Amino acid sequence: MLYRDWLAAMTREMKYSKSIIYWLGNAVLSGSLLCGISVAMAQNAIPLPKATLVPVQPWRYTSPDLTTISRDSVELGSADRTLRPEYLSQMGYVEEEYLISGTANVYDWGGDGKLTIKTPNAPYESRIRIRRPKDPAKFSGAVVVEIPNGARRFDWDMMYGYLADEIIRRGDGWVAITPPPATPGLKTFDPVRYKDISFANPNPGACPTAGDQEEGLRWDMYSQVAALIKHGGAGEPFAGFRVQAAYLTTQGGDVVTYMNVFHPQAKLAGGKFAYDGYLSKQPGGVGRLNQCGAALPKGDSRNQIRNTGVPVIAVIAQGEMIPTLAAQRPDSDEPNDKFRLYEVAGGSHLDKFAYDPFVSMGDAAKAGNLQGTPEFPFAGRCTPEIQLIDYPVMPFVYHAVLNHLDNWARKGVAPPHADRIQLKDADTPRASVVTDQYGNAVGGIRTFWVDDPTVKFTQNSTGPGPCVELGHSVPLSWQKLEAIHGDYKTYVGKASASLDKSVKEGWITKADADKMKAALAAGTAGN
Repeated sequence: MLYRDWLAAMTREMKYSKSIIYWLGNAVLSGSLLCGISVAMAQNAIPLPKATLVPVQPWRYTSPDLTTISRDSVELGSADRTLRPEYLSQMGYVEEEYLISGTANVYDWGGDGKLTIKTPNAPYESRIRIRRPKDPAKFSGAVVVEIPNGARRFDWDMMYGYLADEIIRRGDGWVAITPPPATPGLKTFDPVRYKDISFANPNPGACPTAGDQEEGLRWDMYSQVAALIKHGGAGEPFAGFRVQAAYLTTQGGDVVTYMNVFHPQAKLAGGKFAYDGYLSKQPGGVGRLNQCGAALPKGDSRNQIRNTGVPVIAVIAQGEMIPTLAAQRPDSDEPNDKFRLYEVAGGSHLDKFAYDPFVSMGDAAKAGNLQGTPEFPFAGRCTPEIQLIDYPVMPFVYHAVLNHLDNWARKGVAPPHADRIQLKDADTPRASVVTDQYGNAVGGIRTFWVDDPTVKFTQNSTGPGPCVELGHSVPLSWQKLEAIHGDYKTYVGKASASLDKSVKEGWITKADADKMKAALAAGTAGN
């Protein structure tokens, strides 16, 4: 193969099949007596929300010549209507949508810094989306529960984009819980299907900026959904499936806030925690607990992830290092503080894989927030224009991390420790990542993409909006490739050896390594 051919192959698009507990439960107390009561004073098991399956609308012809078919009502975010459509039935999976409803408390911080109930028993209604094996015998017993990003005012299943291939390979379940910021787009998309979804503010005059939606109702909802999927009663999600573990994930704030503030008291009737582990992307500090509240100040000890009693793995890409310095802490194997922090050299905050599960352009328009193109779904383009990174540096690491989290939670097998990325002036405002000549961080989790480079990764781009968070790659010239690696056959040998090393160290699964080796051997780099 000529180096020009190799370069083209290596840079083509890679298409991988890729209430807090209701502490006041049944107590008959007036709202005035409940307000401000310390959460620790009354603990009962998490109540189950009501779950109503939304029927799948059959396809039907909508033109006289029988050439156009459509459905009157469809789920926003279904796997077959995304930028990288997935046809789950062909993979032995089913997809369902449920409306869920219940009551939740609104919480706040007391004067002593402890959690209190500000407003009790306020009604809410949201939705959850389920993806699971059709055959219970093929179910792994683990469910990944994701809180989608609501930045576009509808669900953005960012973590599913990184984890989907491994979730399906393992036979895991996946549940997405629509949070308050993602509800406006639902109602715009289909005001009939989603008419009852509501996080209505139970206390409109609580503060000068109080709106008609109370985001603080989400915390009890997250606990209740975990209880629901583990219950598995008739007519409920996962009925007939034995859910042994549920792992909560999202990017940033909600997972850290939930695990630090609400997890310690969120227990099922048998005393076990609602969630059995956490996977946090780009962990930050604790956010505000309600719409009138404020985030904890920097340096507040409540921001630090500690003593959850279940395994926690936090993953930080190279491009996320500086904004997450406050989250850095030592690993721990203590029974009540199982923690790992993994920093990934060459990884970007956002790449193509984060946008694979984004809703289609047509559905985004119908939801009231169409931006860009399928290849670059943003309103403003970077300068110079870029393509999102399509090398699966972060997906491959996340696949391995999911297995580590599950083995730690269910089998007690502690995951490996990783070197940290080296920083310059770490304790100053001038903190920066120490990089090599190709722009890759020194230290951290290493993969063959950074140790045997064919491109130069850049974690930030110039331009409007989110460009600063978007990484891109610049192919090395074929002369440079020849100087570094010799011929292509030699490169394949080096890359294969590096993949074997990553598998042995626990940073890439054997399945992913075998997939990449086959692509390299064929000269297709994953195409």
